[in-house]
Amino acid sequence: MVDSKGITRRQLASVAALAPLAQITGQVTVLQARPFPLKQVRLLDGICFYLMERDRGYLHALDSGRLLHTFRLNAGLASSAEQLGGWERPDIELRGHFTGHYLSACALMYGSARDELLKAKAERMVAELGKCQKALGGEYLSAFPSDFLERLKERLPVWAPWYTLHKIMAGMLEMHIQCGSAQALDILEGMARWTKKWADPLNDAEMARLLEVEYGGMNDVLYHLYSITGKNDYLNLGHRFDHERVFGPLAEGRDELKGLHVNTQIPKIIGAARRYELTGEARYRRIAEFFWSQVVEHRSYCTGGVSNFERWRTEPENLATELSANTQECCCTYNMLKLTRQLFSWKPEASYADYYERAFFNGILGTMNPKDGMTMYYVPLESGYFKVFSLPLSSFWCCTGSGTESFAKLSDSIFFHDDSTLYVNQFIPSRLEWPEKKLFVRQETGFPEQEGTKLIFQSQSSTRLAVKVRVPYWADKGVSAKVNGAPVAAAAKASYLTLERDWKAGDTLEISLPMRLHSQPLPGDPTMQALMYGPLVLAGELGTQGLSRDMQYGDPFNARGGKFLRGDPVPAPELLANGESIEEWVKPVGGQPLTFRTTGQRQNITLSPLNRLFEQRYGVYFRVRKNA
Repeated sequence: MVDSKGITRRQLASVAALAPLAQITGQVTVLQARPFPLKQVRLLDGICFYLMERDRGYLHALDSGRLLHTFRLNAGLASSAEQLGGWERPDIELRGHFTGHYLSACALMYGSARDELLKAKAERMVAELGKCQKALGGEYLSAFPSDFLERLKERLPVWAPWYTLHKIMAGMLEMHIQCGSAQALDILEGMARWTKKWADPLNDAEMARLLEVEYGGMNDVLYHLYSITGKNDYLNLGHRFDHERVFGPLAEGRDELKGLHVNTQIPKIIGAARRYELTGEARYRRIAEFFWSQVVEHRSYCTGGVSNFERWRTEPENLATELSANTQECCCTYNMLKLTRQLFSWKPEASYADYYERAFFNGILGTMNPKDGMTMYYVPLESGYFKVFSLPLSSFWCCTGSGTESFAKLSDSIFFHDDSTLYVNQFIPSRLEWPEKKLFVRQETGFPEQEGTKLIFQSQSSTRLAVKVRVPYWADKGVSAKVNGAPVAAAAKASYLTLERDWKAGDTLEISLPMRLHSQPLPGDPTMQALMYGPLVLAGELGTQGLSRDMQYGDPFNARGGKFLRGDPVPAPELLANGESIEEWVKPVGGQPLTFRTTGQRQNITLSPLNRLFEQRYGVYFRVRKNA
């Protein structure tokens, strides 16, 4: 453990030797499993690759001048660009946040797809933002004036200025990490210096009061900046954004989350996790792990998503009153996956990867319309509603921003490793390059239509390696393995199937992962149940009554009350459980993969994966009665 003053450069150097991590020099905690850099994992043909390409097209299509417009106006520089709409309008106090997301997404996309044109576009934007920063004095950078921060100090109404500044700083951070942009790091350091000057005059009580207003992951980005530069000022400044009113109860194992805005909390917990990695302070590990367990195990829907009207409105294990059209804000899922990825690195247990899979397949993949690449704000879980998507130039919600980032890094948690082990956590067509082992691994799978996966090894020489393939919680009908086509006995321990051997070029490992139907009750009401097949939430198809295209695009709420503006829902039918097993009253539809239909009901319905259902109303939770 180290004290709050940070660690010395000698310690930084020795730590880097113990736990090498790309782009990071200040890691104290030795990770038990490390994710591979984006550039070493490539998506292969499949739905993830297709959606990534949709996102890439959207990033290319957006006009740089329009994204820079309000920054230039704020800096007193000329701009003839047409203004953007939605949350990027010049009269919206959150303006500029999406440009930060955009830089992050372009950088992540470069890591994922090596798109040199997109990288060059983003680097030109960084240069233009550098001009804005210079015009503003060389440190502060935003699309709104710095007096927004003074309004925050003076307790005057203002919409989350630190949240927006965090998005810009995070964009610069990703541009440096993924694209090697020295200018982005310079801009980021200038913003951090300005932040320090702003915060230094505040005593702890004054700072604590200001942290009650959403500030994104300011602690996280400053901790990352410290890890890159070794400058203790950034470590100490990050600590000033650690929210003790929230952290204190979590550190003591108390869930006092009721009433809190959900996505205000998750980024700051990610920051707590990052502090633990950099300082070894066990308290911050407790905060992150207890928070994760409470949210995932006691406050989540079947999809892995969280929040209703963006808040936790009840005590744990009580979501019976929390089904609406405004459930599951997409930003929350995005950030919970980031936190899960960190926690798995500390303790590589399959439960983390199981949750990641559930939230990824049900809370990420289905939130982009595959026809046009537009993304969602909420995923409605009250029966009878439907998906609503952003408009390309007049939405720019927070979830539009996190959506562009999500689909730029779909490959980031497929594989993990330590020095002698390869973890295969997600079953997604992909190709891994592991230069330290002079090894390539190709994952070929049609999952989830195909109940299993195949790994093909290519190596310049025989490589001794333990391969750990996750055995999901839902694969309890018997998992089997074949090496080079021959059945092998493999040890299944701690929910991983492990094969250790010398792998040589052309070797194959095939894993069968039988899927099954099962149900998950709504916490607080066991009669309300979601039906699942493997990790997939099945949605009941409830038709297109009253739907038009216009209803499925644009704001899903009004600015004052968060009220859904899409009309009344179509009620879902009650279901009768005719038998001990779901398989007795839910049957597969022949010739239609992953499609099922109820039998023996007053009103039978077709069920298909939520992440593939678009342009119609649906139900996820159904009232299920036992047959007397």
